[in-house]
Amino acid sequence: MGNPEGRFHFAIDRGGTFTDVFAQCPGGHVRVLKLLSEDPANYVDAPTEGIRRILEQEGGVLLPRDRPLDTSRIASIRMGTTVATNALLERRGERVALLVTRGFRDLLHLGTQAREDLFDLAVPMPEVLYEEVLEVDERVVLYRGEPGTGTPVKGCTGDLLEVQQPVDLGGLRGKLEGLLSRGIRSLAVVLMHSYTWAQHEQQVGALARELGFTHVSLSSEAMPMVRIVPRGHTACADAYLTPTIQRYVQGFRRGFQGQLKDVQVLFMRSDGGLAPMDSFSGSRAVLSGPAGGVVGYSATTYRVEGGQPVIGFDMGGTSTDVSRYAGEFEHVFEASTAGVTLQAPQLDINTVAAGGGSRLFFRSGLFVVGPESAGAHPGPACYRKGGPVTVTDANLVLGRLLPASFPCIFGPGEDQPLSPEASRKALEAVAVEVNSFLTNGPCPASPLSLEEVAMGFVRVANEAMCRPIRALTQARGHDPSAHVLACFGGAGGQHACAIARALGMDTVHIHRSQISTESFLHLRYQGTDCALMVSAHQHPATARSPRAGDFGAAFVERYMREFGFIIPERPVVVDDVRVRGTGRSGLRLEDATKAQTGPPRVDKMTQCYFEGGYQETPVYLLGELGYGHKLQGPCLVIDSNSTILVEPGCQAEVTETGDIRISVGAEAPSTVGAQLDPIQLSIFSHRFMSIAEQMGRILQRTAISTNIKERLDFSCALFGPDGGLVSNAPHIPVHLGAMQETVQFQIQHLGADLHPGDVLLSNHPSAGGSHLPDLTVITPVFWPGQTRPVFYVASRGHHADIGGITPGSMPPHSTTLQQEGAVFLSFKLVQGGVFQEEAVTEALRAPGKIPGCSGTRNLHDNLSDLRAQVAANQKGIQLVGELIGQYSLDVVQAYMGHIQANAELAVRDMLRAFGTSRQARGLPLEVSAEDHMDDGSPIRLRVQINLSQGSAVFDFSGTGPEVFGNLNAPRAITLSALIYCLRCLVGRDIPLNQGCLAPVRVVIPRGSILDPSPEAAVVGGNVLTSQRVVDVILGAFGACAASQGCMNNVTLGNDHMGYYETVAGGAGAGPGWHGRSGVHSHMTNTRITDPEILESRYPVILRRFELRLGSGGRGRFRGGDGVVRELLFREEALLSVLTERRAFQPYGLRGGEPGARGLNLLIRKDGRTVNLGGKTSVSVYPGDVFCLHTPGGGGYGDPEDPAPPPGSPPQPLAFPERGSVYEYRRAQEAV
Repeated sequence: MGNPEGRFHFAIDRGGTFTDVFAQCPGGHVRVLKLLSEDPANYVDAPTEGIRRILEQEGGVLLPRDRPLDTSRIASIRMGTTVATNALLERRGERVALLVTRGFRDLLHLGTQAREDLFDLAVPMPEVLYEEVLEVDERVVLYRGEPGTGTPVKGCTGDLLEVQQPVDLGGLRGKLEGLLSRGIRSLAVVLMHSYTWAQHEQQVGALARELGFTHVSLSSEAMPMVRIVPRGHTACADAYLTPTIQRYVQGFRRGFQGQLKDVQVLFMRSDGGLAPMDSFSGSRAVLSGPAGGVVGYSATTYRVEGGQPVIGFDMGGTSTDVSRYAGEFEHVFEASTAGVTLQAPQLDINTVAAGGGSRLFFRSGLFVVGPESAGAHPGPACYRKGGPVTVTDANLVLGRLLPASFPCIFGPGEDQPLSPEASRKALEAVAVEVNSFLTNGPCPASPLSLEEVAMGFVRVANEAMCRPIRALTQARGHDPSAHVLACFGGAGGQHACAIARALGMDTVHIHRSQISTESFLHLRYQGTDCALMVSAHQHPATARSPRAGDFGAAFVERYMREFGFIIPERPVVVDDVRVRGTGRSGLRLEDATKAQTGPPRVDKMTQCYFEGGYQETPVYLLGELGYGHKLQGPCLVIDSNSTILVEPGCQAEVTETGDIRISVGAEAPSTVGAQLDPIQLSIFSHRFMSIAEQMGRILQRTAISTNIKERLDFSCALFGPDGGLVSNAPHIPVHLGAMQETVQFQIQHLGADLHPGDVLLSNHPSAGGSHLPDLTVITPVFWPGQTRPVFYVASRGHHADIGGITPGSMPPHSTTLQQEGAVFLSFKLVQGGVFQEEAVTEALRAPGKIPGCSGTRNLHDNLSDLRAQVAANQKGIQLVGELIGQYSLDVVQAYMGHIQANAELAVRDMLRAFGTSRQARGLPLEVSAEDHMDDGSPIRLRVQINLSQGSAVFDFSGTGPEVFGNLNAPRAITLSALIYCLRCLVGRDIPLNQGCLAPVRVVIPRGSILDPSPEAAVVGGNVLTSQRVVDVILGAFGACAASQGCMNNVTLGNDHMGYYETVAGGAGAGPGWHGRSGVHSHMTNTRITDPEILESRYPVILRRFELRLGSGGRGRFRGGDGVVRELLFREEALLSVLTERRAFQPYGLRGGEPGARGLNLLIRKDGRTVNLGGKTSVSVYPGDVFCLHTPGGGGYGDPEDPAPPPGSPPQPLAFPERGSVYEYRRAQEAV
């Protein structure tokens, strides 16, 4: 298509590593340019430099870098940029102050109170974006018509509110002037319930602007949605990023004459729309770069492939993004980036890996790819800047990248080509580790060539990227094999064929690089938390629906697809309304490619390595190929921006628009034996974990209860023929390893009485249970020709109620197991393929026969969730069956054993390193620790290390006897705590399975609090004693000081409502880090209910939720502070607390001081203050206040030692994971 204007149209993608510039030039021809995004020695701004180079090349006139560019020949510029993302990741935004309702000064620090990494004892968390906090004296609460309240005001949502305290602008003025005097010019204003009644925020904003603040972000304007925590983060991000973006835009303008006054300049927003540069704001810009790719393939691949759904695969230098398009954009309206949860419409783009910069490691016999990244600087080893070995280096060693096809922009002077020699040297160092393991390890084998090592890493990288793609599709009920893979990004072309083949896709599409509106309603069933943002696309309006479409039908269809059922008797509630406008320019930046009749020209021949060795591989230049050309694999196709690898058995063809369409052929059969192969071991590790993850997706989709569907309180797992754990997902700490005890108990208990069609149900503590609400469903799997089960699958879900003396089946004062609900030792839930509904119903109602107890209070949800657990197990059986069909039963069972042996090896290495370190310092190989429950019960541990074997005995002899209350912890709880601690001590990702415990012998005295009698009450053991066991184990190893050691269980209820929460405290300090304040630690990671949701659903007012300053123990590294949480009651209710560390303080280590004890206070309406103690139930009345002070963490090191320098040691660079798959996993690990 010609360009009649005679002017240039530029489209620019400023990525993390490279900037790609696409120019449609006068006359219609196209120029494409790639340059480094950061090259301060040569230019200030990459997009400006790219435009300058193209104008210079096209005009034939030298254009000096120090002069603004003439814009008379530029018609338009469109840009996707990572400026906002980078500012967020690197914390290089504006200085910001947060103004928040009094009592909530630390709310955004506390967030959801869940930690990011379950097993990192240092609890690294992104720092908040604001520099200072001002508490605003004001308060608005939801109106409930209590006596003495004034006239309510009406919010924009229709809710009635009560202004308890007008905003004190007079007192605020002086504080704001103080901020200005300290140089802060940007504010975020976040007040309670401003999503519906914004007057107080507006008054504060007007005052701030009057005083001279240059940017004020009101949360009610940034994103008026309920939930103050994500809304507050969004407002802070807007205040933090918008000035930075505005400065970037101004700097970009200054590179052009007239500051681009007469040029159309549009920036890509996170939601896929375009914004004029003057209105390009912070919170809407975070996904600006990746969004452009999704919009691009939606307009090309989806159309070309006749409406077949598309998976977008954007693999760049520093990140790999995955998305999906099937006729409409998939949006999320809340997502986290760089630790900041933003409430803003964003395309659902999942960053799943670190791209070509993913680092390569060989660890304890396992090939590991990422998550650490080489980043843009220093980049991979081949960039000639001393960087580490990466996926890009592996591809270069295999001949899949040709240095001659890259510009000479590498090395210190940015003037050298890629260095294959540097890649080979860096990879050779890893190959030495691999071959040392192969020749000297537990299963001696022949060494691998350098190419075999490189190929192994590429195969493992491909499998690692397939896992989240499966999760993205199957989470919504889609089959990944029914999609086309749309590949873009500089590194994607080398991996596309292999990934498509692994996912069962048969087509890969690789690109050369009217106003409409769409309405969305945020809908949920009444009484549930699982809201869906729904478009009425493909659901035309009916007589009973809004004019925008039949949202009810659209909601029901999507709910059924995602969750497998609907709730027709429940009303559907509208939470929010959104309208999205779309304008299409009509400009097409592509030309039809001329049809070709002759064969394509081979530019050169090269050698590429594939399975089996090197193959002669022709190289084609994409610019010389025409419509109709067909290329047989193997071959390389070189474009100015990327290298495309067409693998053996695949065929590429050039489409009419000049894109590449690859038909993916079947992989040549290869033989995998039962003998250990480290590459296959890494691949099987991903496949086994993927099976457990997909089981979890089915369970969540088909369950009905809030606990499983929305809180995601479940685990799914795969077990070998001996009942040993192979893979477990998600990693809920209290479930780790516990299910293995359950499965192995059933094998021993039932013996030969296991038959095809049987499914077992168990929750008894003496049969591997944790506490009674956790029901475990186990399916033995039989195989033709085998008399015994060849493997087992199981799912454990927390049921909201299974009877007992209190609703919720978690009584604070139970003294026998029967008081805690229905008990299943070994129950056949399905027998001969028939679900035993009558028998399980009778068992669930049985506790009602015990005086003072009730049977289950929610039988319907129990039965539905049990069926969902059976369905999840069936999915696991199907997936393992497919694996056996691909590899054979012997091989799959062998690798189940190999993956357990790998975990064992990692733990043995850790134990040897610990013992060697102590020996080198002249210390004994025996360590010990002791701590106490608040009732004085001791938990004692002695650990004896065997240095030669890398093994240990963990001996809990001397631990106190079973107690009369419910702090008794079943043996399975101690094993879960032990696996958790071992994983923390190893310090890196390892398979969490039976092998972790193989080097360990555990001695627990029978009849003790850690192995009580079958009749003992255990609910407190699961949530409290488990924490003390962790404290003792980590104390024995000297790993860190004690964390708060408590989950602070709080339950509130009456005849028409019930509420349960666990509350954060201080984390223990350790060698090199301060303890994190206000976070959950160790065996729990529960998210807390947002304050606005809490007040809207329950008869309480949250008066304070802030850090308990000074409660962390002093030390060279100080312990984290606990929190203060105050609840004012608005109705009569029963308050129950189940807490610890009210008598014994969390210990300090190496001279560090202990953290402060917790405290539970009840302040009666008349002013009387009562200490409730650690465990009690008490009636509360309107006007009473419960004040919870949670424990602090212990300090580490002598407080008199010199304080460490500010800042923390540099952490390995990891890719910024994000998207719905990441949010799902975070939610799973936060229960």
